[in-house]
Amino acid sequence: MIGVAGAGKIGAQSALEIASMGLDDVALVDIVPGLAEGEALDISHKLSDLGVDVDVSGSTDYSTLRGASLVVIAAGMGRKPGMTRMDLLAKNADIVAPVTREVAKHAPSSVLLMMTNPMDVLTYVALKASGFPKARVVGQGGLLDNSRFKYVLAKKLGVSRGSVSSLVIGEHGENMVPLASHTYISGVPLTTLLNELEIQEAIEDTRKVAADVIAKKGATVFAPGRVVARMAKAIVDDTKEVLPASAYLEGEYGVSGMCMGVPLRLGAGGIEKIYELKLTDKERDWFNKGADTLREAIANLKIAERSG
Repeated sequence: MIGVAGAGKIGAQSALEIASMGLDDVALVDIVPGLAEGEALDISHKLSDLGVDVDVSGSTDYSTLRGASLVVIAAGMGRKPGMTRMDLLAKNADIVAPVTREVAKHAPSSVLLMMTNPMDVLTYVALKASGFPKARVVGQGGLLDNSRFKYVLAKKLGVSRGSVSSLVIGEHGENMVPLASHTYISGVPLTTLLNELEIQEAIEDTRKVAADVIAKKGATVFAPGRVVARMAKAIVDDTKEVLPASAYLEGEYGVSGMCMGVPLRLGAGGIEKIYELKLTDKERDWFNKGADTLREAIANLKIAERSG
């Protein structure tokens, strides 16, 4: 069984995507009375038309997550127009920590998949609150950022999105690092197709595009849900897919004591391996800038905990 903690727009969309793939039964939990149950019914009606026979249930009781192999954490406040992901830190940390403890109590063998923003810091919060080994706590940001980078590049180059092989690492935020040096269009290096200015424009467009969606419709929903389902499949079906996601680092890329987006292999036990890539000086600078931002956020979080 796969659990989803938080039945708001993104949690419900993630449950829909996961259930539609027929990966496993899905249990939605939310503190708002009736919300998770209503979403579960709506999803189940769609599954009937698809002919997909998995059970989707909803509850306010975290004990319904008992036995889950994977729990998606989508509880918390979403970004409003004009907000950065980091603006949500204090409020969402206060939500995610107790939610994670409830999940860990009822699904102690599960893998945790963090969706809530600021995702990297809250992946760290979930790791500490759960007491789980680092391999069983992962955050979704890099794969989502990469889908946006692919969109931007395909549009700029006039090619099929399926032709783009790219990677985005680092902070899931304003300091994300789209890796032009590791991006290819069906084997052709991006650096031979676009000049440095054009590449930088594509990178900046990728960094800003989520805020543009939020300004226009209030929330990003469909792409995050799709990304979570893809990661869920890698974990539940033990596919060993290599993709960019947030993991706790202990020296990789010269960073320790925080969660950041890196290429990693996902399987039934969660994170199986982290891959280190050679970065350009500019890419390394952006990666380190993101690390500095996350380090400061974690320090502020600890100060707030001590003062509280």
